[in-house]
Amino acid sequence: MNTEHRIVILGAGYTGMLAAVRLARRTRKQHVRITLVNPSPRFTERLRMHQVAAGQELADYRIDDILTGTGIQFVQGWATSIDPAAGHVVVDRNRTLPYDDLVYALGSSTDTSIVPGAADHAWTLDNPRTARHFADRLNAVAAQGGTLTVCGGGLTGIEAATEIADSHPELRVTLISVGAPGTMMGDKARGYLNRTLDRLGIIREIGSAVTKVLPDAVELSNGTIVSADMTLWTTGTRVAPLATQAGIETDARGLIVVDQTLRSISHPNIHAVGDAAAVRMPWGQIHGTCQSGMPTAAYTADTIARQLRGKTVRPFRFGYFHQPVSLGRRDGVIQFTRSDDTPGRCYLTGRLAAAYKESVSASPVPLFRFSRRMNVPVKLKAGRPATTQPA
Repeated sequence: MNTEHRIVILGAGYTGMLAAVRLARRTRKQHVRITLVNPSPRFTERLRMHQVAAGQELADYRIDDILTGTGIQFVQGWATSIDPAAGHVVVDRNRTLPYDDLVYALGSSTDTSIVPGAADHAWTLDNPRTARHFADRLNAVAAQGGTLTVCGGGLTGIEAATEIADSHPELRVTLISVGAPGTMMGDKARGYLNRTLDRLGIIREIGSAVTKVLPDAVELSNGTIVSADMTLWTTGTRVAPLATQAGIETDARGLIVVDQTLRSISHPNIHAVGDAAAVRMPWGQIHGTCQSGMPTAAYTADTIARQLRGKTVRPFRFGYFHQPVSLGRRDGVIQFTRSDDTPGRCYLTGRLAAAYKESVSASPVPLFRFSRRMNVPVKLKAGRPATTQPA
């Protein structure tokens, strides 16, 4: 008779990796088998893809190395289906992994399906390989004094546009956004952002949506044609259809609908974390960022460990703290926020802000490594310990 409690974690991004190593630490004295599934053997720093796009090299973090000493089994492959009734996941259509608890951490990717031509003619920063190919092509375009159009004025678009403009001053960079860049910031932080965009020579096309992406241009809803030797698409996200296809209850976007303990309301032994989960707080739904995703992963690891011990579980609670934005390697703007992510009074700019953002981007891998040896608190809100719970 099999007495092992089998836990399968899908996705080894920021949330899946933290859930795995923290869960291994929390259950080290129990008869638990943890399996982590991911298509790539490398841990991808999604927070740094704009740096790769600008031609910078990142550290090569291998998942096996991060998992050293944890006892976690790493399976490289694509999760192709889930059978909640049978309690198993199929990997690469030929390997079956049974589970007692499933942690769904597949995350999201850039949605290029909404606007005609985006999938065919625009680049995305979804993975290091694509970002490196983009950087190689960008070098050739920059050498000819060419043009780059960045579609999307959110944080990803801002960071990509400024990083590239800072690294390639010979490029003509245009940022296209329906709303003004930095609308999530307060007036002073947004003013600093706009002055930085001016300093870097970034042209803004504000107020019109992209209606079509052409091989050498972008067409806007007001009829304007913006020429582009390269187009970078950073707006809109989509999630993997795996959960919906499996009959797990999802919302209109395909996010798993969860209860107050981040368990699927249709299949309670399935836990969703990060931007794969539709998580609601009293002030509204959490949006998918590393800032909110890491706490969901830590909470879920603690929750499963407590449930295995027969202990009670507190509901998940979360509040935002900041919006850190890099503006090249030597500049940045940090907007400190209220719990509901609306801007507060405090902000930080310049080199101090760049150092602050770098510390945020660099923190996950050390957190994973520390979590192999000790129970590391995950902060949610200005010094208040997160939703983490004693095991």
